[in-house]
Amino acid sequence: MKRKTVPVAGMSCDGCEETVETALLRVDGVAHVTADHETGTVEVVAEDDVTDADVDAAIERAGYEVRE
Repeated sequence: MKRKTVPVAGMSCDGCEETVETALLRVDGVAHVTADHETGTVEVVAEDDVTDADVDAAIERAGYEVRE
């Protein structure tokens, strides 16, 4: 398992957090997600074969922007 913190732009409320968390939990291999709109970050715990591109794509499909 690996843990990654992703900076995300556009989350402004608890509903945004839930949207991002739900999108990421649909990715095969993602075990746990915690989004925090106040810090603008999402912490993802996933199997080693889940790529950064998989995580970024799920966040973007949910309507949010991954910041560098």
